[in-house]
Amino acid sequence: MGNIGVTEVLLIALVALLLFGAGRIADIGKGLGQGIKNFKQGIKEANEIDTDAKDDSPKDEKEAKPKEA
Repeated sequence: MGNIGVTEVLLIALVALLLFGAGRIADIGKGLGQGIKNFKQGIKEANEIDTDAKDDSPKDEKEAKPKEA
């Protein structure tokens, strides 16, 4: 139990086609693709912001705190 074969996948695809129709399935696929693309772009932007923040921070503690006289 738990193994899905070719026959089961085809049966699920046929049921989905009957329930939603070809146009609706295409719209769902397009939306899913755009969602994945936006997610990857968000991760990339977050990494760039994180990298920029690390570049702006002082390299060691001497630079972080000015020396008091």
